[in-house]
Amino acid sequence: MSGSFHRTNNNVISLYWICQLTGWGTVSLYWAYTVYTRDNYGLFFTLLNYVLDIAIGVTLTHLYRYVAKRLNWNTLNLGSLAVRIIPSIILLAVAYMLLANLKWHYYWTIIGNKDFIFWQSLITWDPVLITGLRLMAIWILAYHLYHYHLNSLETTRQNAELLVVAKQAQLDNLATQLNPHFLFNSLNSIKSLIIENPNMARRAVVLLSDILRTSLYEKDAPFITIKEELILVKDYIELEKIRFEERLNVSVDLDPDLENCLILPLSIQLLVENGIKHGIDKRVDGGRLTLSIAQKSASIEIIVQNPGKILTYNSEAGIGLKNLTKRLELHYPDQASFELLNTDNDQVKATLIIPIRKQ
Repeated sequence: MSGSFHRTNNNVISLYWICQLTGWGTVSLYWAYTVYTRDNYGLFFTLLNYVLDIAIGVTLTHLYRYVAKRLNWNTLNLGSLAVRIIPSIILLAVAYMLLANLKWHYYWTIIGNKDFIFWQSLITWDPVLITGLRLMAIWILAYHLYHYHLNSLETTRQNAELLVVAKQAQLDNLATQLNPHFLFNSLNSIKSLIIENPNMARRAVVLLSDILRTSLYEKDAPFITIKEELILVKDYIELEKIRFEERLNVSVDLDPDLENCLILPLSIQLLVENGIKHGIDKRVDGGRLTLSIAQKSASIEIIVQNPGKILTYNSEAGIGLKNLTKRLELHYPDQASFELLNTDNDQVKATLIIPIRKQ
């Protein structure tokens, strides 16, 4: 990935310099032709004038590009950008006029014209200032329009990728949560309860119905609150307890201030499900699963811990976790992290850290 980005970045830089030299070279060529034919300049001074004109244009606009990139002007909205562009055009035009006048000052000094006085000549250089305003305005507008186009393409690409991942997430969640094995175990438990405990059987049907409905429909939302996510998690745990009975113990520790913070749908549920399915279910005596949701600086830290080893996690678990990692990258670029590791006491610890976002 880094290699591809490096090549792309080099291509963008190369395109920039091609446009710079081609653009200023073309404009300066017109001026060189004018002074050579109209003012009867010699070939040496015509070429010197041509090179200096290119240097002035490239230097001033490259300086603007450096400042714009350093201050991230290409990410600003139109109003904020206009406030910065207008003064920049004026300043660059004045600098252009001063440098052009300085160029002529040295030229006239070389040929021995003592009547050319630098500061006095500025009074009559209105056309040069106007030319500078036009050139800088054209260059700056072209520069930002190009980056606006790039940003639009990148946004479109990210939205398309996000849509694909969201659809894939639906398929993966159906594969990992609503698979025949899960449904078989749940329905089997309900069947045995119908005779032994009809009330609990009805409750199990309601829980299974809620889980299916949430998994199929409510996950279409980009974010839900932690409170809403935990409703699904508690339904899932309650349904699994019917099957595991005393083999499954769960403790939840939630900071109440975080209940209305936003989170990716089914993210906590996925971690809890993996802990039960690939950890506790593999042990004859079951075990305890702990869920902790706490604030850590400006982030939310979600920890799910259960008995087991990561080696016992199969490819089915890997699909769901890879999908979660991809969703984190798209929704929280460089702001979220996920880690799954074995602890010293034969526990698997899943840690999810996301930025705090209020409803």
